[in-house]
Amino acid sequence: MSGPTVDTAKPTSLPPPSGSALDRWFRISERGSTPGREVRGGLATFFTMAYILVLNPIILGSAVDRSGHHLSSAQLVTATALVAAVMTAVMGLGGNLPLAIAAGLGLNAVVAFQLAPRMSWPDAMGLVVLEGLLICVLVATGLREAIMNAIPQAIKQAISVGIGLFIAFIGFIDAGFASRIPDAAKTTVPVQLGGSGTLSGWPVLVFCLGVLLTVALVARRVKGAILISIVVMTVVAIIVNEVADVPAAAWGLTVPKMPHDVVASPDFGLLGHFSLFGGFAHAGVVTAALFVFTLVLSDFFDAMGTIVGISNEAGLLDEQGRVPNIGRVLFIDGAAAVAGGAASCSSNTAYVESAAGVGEGARTGLASVVTGALFAVTLFLAPLAAVVPSQAAAPALVAVGFLLMAQVRNIDWTQYDIAIPAFLTIAVMPFTYSITNGIGAGFLSFVAIKAALGKWRDVHPLVWGVSVCFVAYFAIDPLQQLLGAK
Repeated sequence: MSGPTVDTAKPTSLPPPSGSALDRWFRISERGSTPGREVRGGLATFFTMAYILVLNPIILGSAVDRSGHHLSSAQLVTATALVAAVMTAVMGLGGNLPLAIAAGLGLNAVVAFQLAPRMSWPDAMGLVVLEGLLICVLVATGLREAIMNAIPQAIKQAISVGIGLFIAFIGFIDAGFASRIPDAAKTTVPVQLGGSGTLSGWPVLVFCLGVLLTVALVARRVKGAILISIVVMTVVAIIVNEVADVPAAAWGLTVPKMPHDVVASPDFGLLGHFSLFGGFAHAGVVTAALFVFTLVLSDFFDAMGTIVGISNEAGLLDEQGRVPNIGRVLFIDGAAAVAGGAASCSSNTAYVESAAGVGEGARTGLASVVTGALFAVTLFLAPLAAVVPSQAAAPALVAVGFLLMAQVRNIDWTQYDIAIPAFLTIAVMPFTYSITNGIGAGFLSFVAIKAALGKWRDVHPLVWGVSVCFVAYFAIDPLQQLLGAK
């Protein structure tokens, strides 16, 4: 087996498929992987995204709907874990890609802070269901796949690089290595080192040691480098927390200590609590329609960028840059949005943290089945989900950021009509904390530059159409004002 570094080149000679039914179903040998590597990849992906079991309930639970109602935190944990478990396993079995699915960050913030204040929680979740159904329709008509295939290869590669920088930035922020300056109005610098311009506190030290351990293991091509780092640094964090008596707030969302109760009964009370068209009645047709449009566009391109980026990094794209089983993969992703709304845990989508599993060597859906199984286990072992702090998991994101960044070498930087859109795609993702924004910047600049050079015929008609949608996406606020949405 190879180490955690990723070879994106298509293998010149594939090993013959084994007689194992597992191998034949997931094409493990054909893709140059092994069951052990897939299991390690699934574990690594789970540990880097398990934070969603804590973060999604916090985001949704902290908001109130128009009637002042809160969602139950315990019920949100159950719903979040359940949908992630089922849809990630479905992605593995049906899509055969190492892609994990869970409640989408950014999308849950839209639901919590834009939709809920205008309507009830069931109304808001009904709009999420509608969003997912619309995406499934786009997949069924072939439009979503056609758009993905129409994207220039260099922009697909730029998406991978942008995602790499984005998740590395997430790692630095989540671990407290970098932070937003509290009173940014008094300075031109929006972020800073540590919490006050310097590194301080035991949790940040754990993160720094974790980064050094991870990159050292990756550089030595140690099998299981990312997973080893997460486990080792979690143990270190638990010891540090006990010995140094670190304030709980210093760790952030997850305090590394063994829980008093390991097993807890899941609460399925939120499942099925949605109203498909209630949002149109309470918020108005125009406002509800714009909300659905925003959700569709964000989910559509966040998922598209993640799917292309992860598949590219795993070396699974064909010579035309197409993702294997893309029709099924996209439909499953759309169905995940429907499931998230139906379970009241917000729209679910493909997770960029799946790159951690790819960095560990995962190449098939078996890794996703492993990740889904672990989410299923957390339904009953929810207290253990809070053991791994972000400071122990975030170094994996930094290391995977490096692996994804390697795709930048495949972009022709001498051709400005493609290099500039690629640059904007890469830069806007981390700088705006959004995959969708980066893709939008890349599309719009690509179309504008081609038109300015008189090469507008070189742009695929679908790219023109998507660019028009992105104009509406970036201008959503003036559009709401123009249409009189209240």
